[in-house]
Amino acid sequence: MFETLIQKLQEDKFLTLETTPQHEPSMHNIIERIKKFKLQDRVDGFSCTDNPLAKLKYNALFASLKLQMEFKKPVIATMSMRDRNKIALQSDLMAANDFDVRAILALTGDPAKMSDQPHAKGVFESNSIMLLKIIKSFNYGMDFAGRPFKIEPKQIFPFSVINSYAKNFSSLEKKMHNKIQNGTLGIISQPIFDIDNAKKLLESFNTSKEGVEGDKQKAQLIFGLFPVTKLRTALFLSAQVPGIHVPQFWIDALEAAHNISEEEEYKVGMKLSSDLFKELNKLHPKIHLMTANRFDVADEIIS
Repeated sequence: MFETLIQKLQEDKFLTLETTPQHEPSMHNIIERIKKFKLQDRVDGFSCTDNPLAKLKYNALFASLKLQMEFKKPVIATMSMRDRNKIALQSDLMAANDFDVRAILALTGDPAKMSDQPHAKGVFESNSIMLLKIIKSFNYGMDFAGRPFKIEPKQIFPFSVINSYAKNFSSLEKKMHNKIQNGTLGIISQPIFDIDNAKKLLESFNTSKEGVEGDKQKAQLIFGLFPVTKLRTALFLSAQVPGIHVPQFWIDALEAAHNISEEEEYKVGMKLSSDLFKELNKLHPKIHLMTANRFDVADEIIS
């Protein structure tokens, strides 16, 4: 299952769909909505977020297991450095390995001050590079302290993330190079909204692989795509989210549509998003679709 996913990433078109477990002790509603649109038959795999914005949700590892069991599709489980020290990270990886949850997205995580849990404290023993190094140790049959396992873990497939935009792209190149050197197979970008931005990021990614040897050269950039169908969403992303660039022509088009009607606003946003999806597929068909569990939107984008 995972070998097929990685082969598609390296040699073919690749499409994964993000899911966000909810503030409820069940994945039933998410699973039923995925089934409603038959999305499991139209993507190569899923991902599960890990308490985004430090807000309490159903556990990402268990959610990934649930999706894999239901759909027989690989799931990339997010693990945040915010909530675990190196002992907890390794413990979770060992247990997940036993249940075949073996694609891991290493994430530093949003700050705990954003949490909906009063006085929650972030762990942040290190950043996501530590998790990549832990996974590398596991893949060599030992824990992070160098002690061999009596039973060797099954291979773990690490993924990581990167901002999609920077005033100085050389800073992104250094970060991507470091992640590739530490074994990441795919780097998922923050959402892309401009094909020129995508071209620049892909160019920087290829530059970041200079000096990388062996199988690490097979690492791939995966474009994040977040369909925007409301002006207020575009304005928020543009003003409040670092590492994302929403071009002015998107904002202008959504503003003009917003002044006509809500339906026109949705129609214009969907066309901009769908057109970008098609352009990205022509440029570099490795895409991670993020719809905040709007599976109707995912259905429309990939139809």
